[in-house]
Amino acid sequence: MAAAAGDGGSRACFVLGASGETGRALLRELLARRLFARVTLVGRRRLSLGEETEAAVEQAVVDFERLSEHAAAFQGHDVGFCCLGTTRAKAGVDGFVRVDRDYVAQAAELARAGGCKHFVLQSSRGANRHSRFLYLRVKGEVENLVQAVGFDRCTILRPAVLLCKRQESRPMEWMAQQFLGVVARVFPTAYSVPVDTVARAMVATVLQPGEGKVEVLENRAIHELGKAVPQQGM
Repeated sequence: MAAAAGDGGSRACFVLGASGETGRALLRELLARRLFARVTLVGRRRLSLGEETEAAVEQAVVDFERLSEHAAAFQGHDVGFCCLGTTRAKAGVDGFVRVDRDYVAQAAELARAGGCKHFVLQSSRGANRHSRFLYLRVKGEVENLVQAVGFDRCTILRPAVLLCKRQESRPMEWMAQQFLGVVARVFPTAYSVPVDTVARAMVATVLQPGEGKVEVLENRAIHELGKAVPQQGM
């Protein structure tokens, strides 16, 4: 049975992609609920999180191009959360594929070898390895690769457009978010989802028993699961 909120016991988790919007929201949730005795952030650089937060987590700096040399970073975790991702505009086609598919798949393999039982992956609505759109095709491919690793439990979340206040400037995405923010007032679960809701849904998957070896949560289910977990402040 999953540990109750506030009772981390001896359980441990790692977070990939903690520097992104969903990753930061997830970290806030994990620390506020004290679900794990040990939380490890795995990334290419150390994050400046503030004195209190930095004292509550471990940080493992890895070279994703030589990830097999960093197996120790993935040792001894019960649950792995993955919010890792980039964009084609930022990294180019090859870079996007490496980050969103290859890095994630390699990390999943190392996590499984290191004892991880439950892997929680943030994917995307419309993910399909047969899609003619690169983004959706890569997301579908990585879903299949992660499932094939053989975790005791694999949870895949497919959120629609993420609503957040990004630290980096993406003007076109900002305009889309303003529009979808208005639409969400009428159709709250149809086209978008706040990153805080996604983070709470990821936490909720740990708090409740799974429905099968592989679970795929679409946008509406993410909304419902996120609402089922009460909001908490730090």
